[in-house]
Amino acid sequence: MNENRDNHVMIVTGANSGLGLATTIELAKTGASVVMLCRDQTRGERALQQVRSTVENDQIYLMLADLADLDSVAAFSRQFHDRFERLDVLVNNAGVFMQNRGETKQGLEMQFGVNHVGHFLLTLLLSDLLAKTDDSRVVVVSSGAHKAGRIYYEDLQLKNKYNMVRGYAQSKLANILFALKLAEYFEDKNTAVNCCHPGPVATNLGIDRITGFGKLIVGLLKPFFITPEKGAKTQVALALTDLGSKNEAAYYYKMKKTEPGKMAKSREDAEKLWQISITLTKDYLPEAILSQQAL
Repeated sequence: MNENRDNHVMIVTGANSGLGLATTIELAKTGASVVMLCRDQTRGERALQQVRSTVENDQIYLMLADLADLDSVAAFSRQFHDRFERLDVLVNNAGVFMQNRGETKQGLEMQFGVNHVGHFLLTLLLSDLLAKTDDSRVVVVSSGAHKAGRIYYEDLQLKNKYNMVRGYAQSKLANILFALKLAEYFEDKNTAVNCCHPGPVATNLGIDRITGFGKLIVGLLKPFFITPEKGAKTQVALALTDLGSKNEAAYYYKMKKTEPGKMAKSREDAEKLWQISITLTKDYLPEAILSQQAL
């Protein structure tokens, strides 16, 4: 799995803790340049030092972007393009699980905005580098929670009857529908798109960083969870091995291709969500991408 990839460039979103940190460490072992995309400078620096102290690789970099702010995502893309000429792996790992309804800078419901729209824009803005790089991969990290979700077209931002499970399940379903359409977008190119469910992982997801809400519950359940290192195995394999070499938007769990929920296989919903997402991000997308879309 850790075949030498000295000339490769990889990005992991939400790389400062949990699955993202574990994934970064494994990718760094290949010798690749790994960009840790984090929102917070302090937490990012701390995680960067941890990776550098664990792996003998001096090509590990911290770059900042807030997926809850599309201006920040666009700025990251410009900085990345200035710094790198290729992108071999993009692991869309970051996620939020919000007790109370919040909004992104652009007024999107926070879970939908970060877990789906922020990653949607990031991926399309980097799609030119992915498309020109041989055997590039996009790994979309979803969740088994998608099976409880649906896309609430009539109230996409969940302004009515919000609850965190409803919002999270919608965002995780959106991840898989995005992967379906993204695989079509990269058809006949060198990029493979797949997605995965990491399993019940002991991370900080669901803990409010300000109030600490959820910390006790997560602590009580921790003995029943798997470690981030075990949870990251599938997404690492999709990034580095033959498991993720086909551009088929397949859904993996425990290193095996698995059937997702029924709604996650809807091509109609994938197309509809794609067009909605294009509309939400059109002010940030280059004309070369917009001209391909039927807005």
